[in-house]
Amino acid sequence: MRGRELRFAVVGAGGGGQAMAGYLALKGYRTNLYNRSVHRVEAIRQRGGLLLEGPWRGFAPLNAVTTDLSRAVRGVDVIMVVVPASAHRSVAVRMAQELHPGQVVLLNPGRTGGALEFRFILDSLGVSDEVVVAEAQTLLFASRALGAARARIFATKRRVHVAALPATQTGGVLALLDEAFPQFVGAESVLQTSFDNIGAIFHPAPTLLNAARIEGRTPFEYYCDGVSPSVARILEAMDEERRSVAWAMGLRVRSAEAFLREAYGVRAGGLCQAMKANPGYAGILAPESVQHRYITEDVPTSLVPMTSFGDVFGVPTPTLKSIIHLACIMQGVDYWQTGRTVDRLGLSGMNVDAIRDLVTGLGSDQMVG
Repeated sequence: MRGRELRFAVVGAGGGGQAMAGYLALKGYRTNLYNRSVHRVEAIRQRGGLLLEGPWRGFAPLNAVTTDLSRAVRGVDVIMVVVPASAHRSVAVRMAQELHPGQVVLLNPGRTGGALEFRFILDSLGVSDEVVVAEAQTLLFASRALGAARARIFATKRRVHVAALPATQTGGVLALLDEAFPQFVGAESVLQTSFDNIGAIFHPAPTLLNAARIEGRTPFEYYCDGVSPSVARILEAMDEERRSVAWAMGLRVRSAEAFLREAYGVRAGGLCQAMKANPGYAGILAPESVQHRYITEDVPTSLVPMTSFGDVFGVPTPTLKSIIHLACIMQGVDYWQTGRTVDRLGLSGMNVDAIRDLVTGLGSDQMVG
């Protein structure tokens, strides 16, 4: 099935989910929007859709707006999961009994290990492997919810890498989605999308290092004002460790600065200047509280798995671990215990070759890249 006949469900009605649903509806796709709690969707349900601002602008009528997951995903072709990655496990459990062969579940984004975790849960619950699980390297949009039934897209990334699990199914997913999402391009595997996770670098550390400003309730632009040259040096050290772990697993992933160049067309001298020069970040305010997904999501589902892979494959990650340690103290949560690890992703005891065989669907002698 191709074109406007495709039916979508968007799971999650935060800023990203509303942007995703509005974008699809304005492009003419029959789209359902689901959220577990009613307060995020009641105004949208009453209006029959939402008002989207930004590059995609107008009232976006939705086919169904519901807190009933079964109603949302029944009969659709593609399920766009746009919730914090810390909720992927619970979403997989609740969604398992609703899925049917031929559906595609795309995590937007998977963070690090999202598709692996989601598929591991589905397998444990007996869901057919004809349900395709895939993940995007990042959310397509820089977006925010602005109030009742209103959201804004600040910018749309030029290219977003996507991979299915296993990667032998990536081509089919991209072919299905190429009209709706021409920005999606294939990645080698979900390992590449997982370690090309730039949110791991851009989210937790600036939140922690600007905690006094955030708790002082003085609004400031998160990326443009919250990243000084000193903060950027810490981000660059984190980024180097992320890339070193990826390299140990045979992956070549972009630097954070290269990501800004590819996704937004930003060219500047150094990471600090690149973040400040990115027009897609202009106007995006810092969180109003440190109890925010930039820590509660990105630490357990991005930084913890990166350090876990680093430990298994002998790559030191002292800066990443320092940020995790500070987040644990600040939040009073042991993210080492709650976060994704190699064991919790179902990869315990596997070497690099075995993991790469799993995610590509190819034998080692057939590997490319």
